[in-house]
Amino acid sequence: MNYQESREYIDKITREIPSVLGLEHMRELMKRLGNPQDDLKYVHVAGTNGKGSVIAFLYSVLSGAGYHIGRYVSPTLYSYRGRMEVSGSRISREDFAAYITQVSDVIAAMTKDGYPHPTAFEIETAVAFLFFKKENCDLVLLEVGMGGNLDATNIIKNTLLAVLVSISMDHMSFLGNTLAQIAEKKAGIIKDGCRVVTARQKPEAMHVIERISREHGAKCTIADASEAEVLKESCLGQTIRYRGEEYEIPLAGVYQKENAVVALNALKVLDELGFPTAAEQKKEGLRTVNWNGRFTVICKKPLFVVDGAHNPAAADMMAASIEHYFKGKRIIYIMGVFADKDYRSVIQKTAHFADRILTIQTPDNIRALPAGELAKTVSEYNPNVQAMDTIKDAVEEAFSLAGEQDVIIAFGSLSFIGEMTDIVENL
Repeated sequence: MNYQESREYIDKITREIPSVLGLEHMRELMKRLGNPQDDLKYVHVAGTNGKGSVIAFLYSVLSGAGYHIGRYVSPTLYSYRGRMEVSGSRISREDFAAYITQVSDVIAAMTKDGYPHPTAFEIETAVAFLFFKKENCDLVLLEVGMGGNLDATNIIKNTLLAVLVSISMDHMSFLGNTLAQIAEKKAGIIKDGCRVVTARQKPEAMHVIERISREHGAKCTIADASEAEVLKESCLGQTIRYRGEEYEIPLAGVYQKENAVVALNALKVLDELGFPTAAEQKKEGLRTVNWNGRFTVICKKPLFVVDGAHNPAAADMMAASIEHYFKGKRIIYIMGVFADKDYRSVIQKTAHFADRILTIQTPDNIRALPAGELAKTVSEYNPNVQAMDTIKDAVEEAFSLAGEQDVIIAFGSLSFIGEMTDIVENL
């Protein structure tokens, strides 16, 4: 396969093979590929909100310190190949196509032997492992896709550090209906004898994480964001003081203080595990971190903010950021969601801030909720809503409605933020 054919293959699998939780098929696939994942060391990151930000902080610091670092995240905003990269370089089109060809040949033999067809995420994860092994990475930063214990990424054995960011209610149909049940699944990434760093969780989640850590003989460090102080901030970034040191962070959002504190505690543990970084390297890595789509300003007049808030906890964070940065401002929303998310709760928590709401359908995804249906639900909470035909139409309408002092916020899913950013930059 060439790159185009390999992408079409993945898209076809995405449409035809539903998501599943379980490691049986992944184990068979990786065994037939020679188990490349067993030759690597990992920082494994799970939780509901903040995984990508924490990985971005770690990636920036560790790569800047000279380590050969693999990063696996999903989704990505601007390039599909950005899901897997090493020290700032995305997997090449040629390598991706070659690995997909290799994996698809193995899958053909698996299905012939009676095994179910792996999902798109399992295939992508297999490709990432092959890529990171070829690159001989010193350490791989691995983001969980969903949950933890039965996620395809949890096939790994050599977890040096398990990181648990903020845990809240999401993916309940897969993970459980209580915070404790969800925490149990997410804490399933903890391996015997590894180290654990967790954000300070709600008590019912915290008890679960501490218990599972004890059961695995895994020393657990609690990263408490209340120990950090915000010295200055704007919608363009912030400066925090933590344990006597000041850190500049070019990421806005009231929740980024917590993510930075989790990352700093993870780096302290990695210092002890053979991946030391100097104080100045930590500061420089946080100062230069790049992680778009999380309360990110993409235009200044008027302010145009994109945010991936797509579940109730993320909506709470976005609402807090709106209150914090834009109190008294006239706000226009562009909103698109997936039908299988708790979008009603997201609407309920955010709709009252907006003067106008423009709804869109997220592109090229069978999970997308039609713009008209989303608008109908929004109207129950805010009558000033209009369904738009395309993302471009929504962006142009938002700019026509907004004065220089107003704020446009696009949110509800990460899936359209890359395309929207391109549209805004080219207007």
